[in-house]
Amino acid sequence: MASLISISATKNYGFPSSKAVFGDARVQSICENNSKTMISTKNTKTMIVNVATDISGNIQSPLPKEVATDGKLVAWTSVQQERWEGELVVEGEIPKWLSGTYLRNGPGLWHVGDYDFRHLFDGYATLVGLHFNNGKLIMGHRQIESDSYKAAKTSKKLCYREFSEVPKHDNFLAYIGDLANLFSGASLTDNANTGVVKLADGRVVCLTETIKGSIVVDPNTLETLEKFEYSDSWSGLIHSAHPIVTDSEFITLLPDLINPGYVVARMDPGTNERKVIGRVDCRGGPSPGWVHSFPVTEHYVIVPEMPLRYCAQNLLKAEPTPLYKFRWYPESKGYMHVMCKASGKIVASVEVPLFVTFHFINAYEEKDEDGRIIGVIADCCEHNADTTILDNLRLQNLRSWSGEDVLPDARVGRFRIPLDGSDKGELFAALNPDEHGRGMDMCSINPAFLGKPYRYTYACGAQRPCNFPNTLTKIDLINGKAKNWYDEGAVPSEPYFVARPGATEEDDGVVISMISDKNGEGYALILDGSTFEEIARAKFPYGLPYGLHGCWVPKN
Repeated sequence: MASLISISATKNYGFPSSKAVFGDARVQSICENNSKTMISTKNTKTMIVNVATDISGNIQSPLPKEVATDGKLVAWTSVQQERWEGELVVEGEIPKWLSGTYLRNGPGLWHVGDYDFRHLFDGYATLVGLHFNNGKLIMGHRQIESDSYKAAKTSKKLCYREFSEVPKHDNFLAYIGDLANLFSGASLTDNANTGVVKLADGRVVCLTETIKGSIVVDPNTLETLEKFEYSDSWSGLIHSAHPIVTDSEFITLLPDLINPGYVVARMDPGTNERKVIGRVDCRGGPSPGWVHSFPVTEHYVIVPEMPLRYCAQNLLKAEPTPLYKFRWYPESKGYMHVMCKASGKIVASVEVPLFVTFHFINAYEEKDEDGRIIGVIADCCEHNADTTILDNLRLQNLRSWSGEDVLPDARVGRFRIPLDGSDKGELFAALNPDEHGRGMDMCSINPAFLGKPYRYTYACGAQRPCNFPNTLTKIDLINGKAKNWYDEGAVPSEPYFVARPGATEEDDGVVISMISDKNGEGYALILDGSTFEEIARAKFPYGLPYGLHGCWVPKN
């Protein structure tokens, strides 16, 4: 960065005392007004209030080879420092009822020493918090201090197996030792860079697909507190990155790689013990299909069996294959299984067309005129059975985009699973994919409609040409229409819906997203959930890397 300017923060908003460091060659003036520090630039009115960085003990991360302020790269560039906190200037008006914290987790540091990671999913976790109170907004970000992150920071090299990265071995014996650690789970990462959930007892846990990568954090300070240790005796190394979490239940899927299948487990509020609901045996393939997420209805757990399956041979390789830890087995077909939550019995197991999905949106039960359940509807962000989406997420592809339209098509894929004993189910587009630019991922709904008939979903769509979803879209599944928000050059992260207290309409609330903008900048965006019009935004002190999934923590 061209210059560094130190500024003493004059207010403390519940964060540790700190000193501000903000770099920008375009800084024109610094002035203090009402005990708040403001920075003005040529191209913007006000950037930030109470910039608060360089916390005591902070180790700033060195910038990667790419220039952090290049607008084409900011979404895919490592976070500029380990932590930051401060109040943001709000343009527009944040509803006074919005009181709580939106947390977003995701990979944010894609290099160790001189070594650059290769895939979006490899980066060390960066937790971002937006703290809303009485129309004001305080933002902070902080690295999650997993063992893998701390080891890499100390040794300046990769020490654990990440999504596509394997530590370099000095000799063959070291490689053999690493394989032994792989089978025991010791060499697997605990880098919790995928999602974040609030449990019914108030604990907030960051997650990834390795079971050991479950880490409890403080939603107010973003501090890493402890490992989330499961107290049961169930073995296994991996689980679904997206459990179903409500005030009354925690349901997860545990893929069984030895006897191909899935264990469905529940964890009661306030405990760390998983109890088995039931098991699904795979109907095809040499291994279970990848289960990044899954849906539930009021009475059932839906277990997807995707033909993109875990592959032991690929897992053992030191260099990534195009499908990484997975392999496409179209001959093994695709299936959807429906398990009763109460009994653990399989009430339906049907073959469906081949599919590829990371994220399910929602599911609900179909009933006839007499109120009898006759089937299950399950919606997902489906990539037209095209596995190339995985390799398209290599950082080189994302950083080197030259303007061509290379984003694989996606749709709202709707499964219809009959409960009449049929052996076949359906998969079709729930609406015309052109409504959302044939891009579809990173979805959220009004949580009050989880497992129930619903109308709206919020997701990331596409404004073509693009190489990555670049719009926010509100989809009306009843009318088959979509409203799209687009800012040229910006990369929005998952739109997260927060319902207004006391709301009676499904879309009465706000949608929150964090935008990695052009020119190295970024901002928090708040849209009206009903009109999908922007009602407020607040600029960050610098652009943040793209993030993945979030959760809402209401203020007590």
